Amino acid sequence: MKKDFETSFTGWAFILAAVLLWFGWALSPHHIGEYIVASDFTKIGENVWYWIWMYRIHIFGWVAMGISMFALMSITTGKPYRVVVYPGIGMIVVGTFTLAIANAYYYNFGAWGVGQTAGMTAVEMAEFIDSILFTNQYVTCFIRFGRIFSGVGLILLGAAFIKWKILSTWLGWFTMILGFIAMGIIISIPDNYEIYKPVFHIKVIWLLTMGVVLLKQGVHLPESKA
Repeated sequence: MKKDFETSFTGWAFILAAVLLWFGWALSPHHIGEYIVASDFTKIGENVWYWIWMYRIHIFGWVAMGISMFALMSITTGKPYRVVVYPGIGMIVVGTFTLAIANAYYYNFGAWGVGQTAGMTAVEMAEFIDSILFTNQYVTCFIRFGRIFSGVGLILLGAAFIKWKILSTWLGWFTMILGFIAMGIIISIPDNYEIYKPVFHIKVIWLLTMGVVLLKQGVHLPESKA
């Protein structure tokens, strides 16, 4: 088992991602749904700067998750497992930053909309919401595909953990099952936003578990027989 500065840095990166993602979400005074609605601006406006900072923390959680995945890639460079690990991590990174960009939209439009909608009549508010609906449709697509991309990556990464015992086998199964669930909900259930919410918390638990396992056990990197 390899335990050194590299594995410690990677482990702490996973833990940092979990902490930023979850506490940014948990401490936020208001959560925007799949589509922005008029009442969101009222709620955000009650404590707009606090809401902004919690959303910033949450978004940096996605960034930290990307860092953790790149760090994991850097310590899994050997043959033959890299042929599965690299595509898996790559897909997770693509999905993670797709989700980060989508969340940045809600963050920007939520804060910006508070000022834009101040003093609007009900009719004006309805027109404003309609004007951002087109963009919101794109963002919901980003959210769905970000989850699917991440799910594909988790399946591949979990398979690599199991096949080459890079990390504990049970963690490999946890990773793979999480990937199948993330993909399955998006693909099989059309209106999935509320149903998908628990998966976010499971992903945070996965990040935290990855970090703890890396810190305690390091990684097992079998040598190529070639």
